[in-house]
Amino acid sequence: MARSVLVIDQVSVTYITTKYERCSMTGGESSSEDPMERQPTGEDRVRMVARQVSEPRTANWIASEADWSHGPTKRALERLVDDGILHRDDTGAHTTYFPDYRLQSIKETIRLRDSDHTVEDLTQRLTEMNAQIRGWKNEFDVESPNQLRGTIADQVLDATEVDRRRKIAREWEQLQRRIEIVEFAIREWEFLAPATECGGSRR
Repeated sequence: MARSVLVIDQVSVTYITTKYERCSMTGGESSSEDPMERQPTGEDRVRMVARQVSEPRTANWIASEADWSHGPTKRALERLVDDGILHRDDTGAHTTYFPDYRLQSIKETIRLRDSDHTVEDLTQRLTEMNAQIRGWKNEFDVESPNQLRGTIADQVLDATEVDRRRKIAREWEQLQRRIEIVEFAIREWEFLAPATECGGSRR
């Protein structure tokens, strides 16, 4: 199992896939090509964006963030719904998609607790993540990822800067979620301890 340090320490990487997810992307066993070097396909990007959304989003929104056309994005999202990776909400004016936030958070918290991290490691990482968000707030004079996205429409920016701000907005949302998970792991450190760590007393 990969250490969860990959998940919380590489802010520059928007999404880190697990072995299972890499197999799902390629349709079978992991290929001999290094998945961290393989250029992501359009469906890979849709999966990455959809798994990170902090609130339900439409297929059009996800397609724009993933830089893929609407039709293939919609089909990819429906496959993710069929696989139980995403939920679909048809009650509003537009159909939206979102992951199971509770299940994701529980799994990630347990992975953190079962890794080689210490409470001190997580506390230090929490400080760094909060500092990163403060840096973005100061740099762009905004208070949230969506406000940062708003600057793309409000200002005349070149394509490189537009892409950079979109990427930072996604990373910002991901960091906010990571902060909540790390805070929970720190608060419940003893409760989440594996049974072997507790002398096998927990069944």
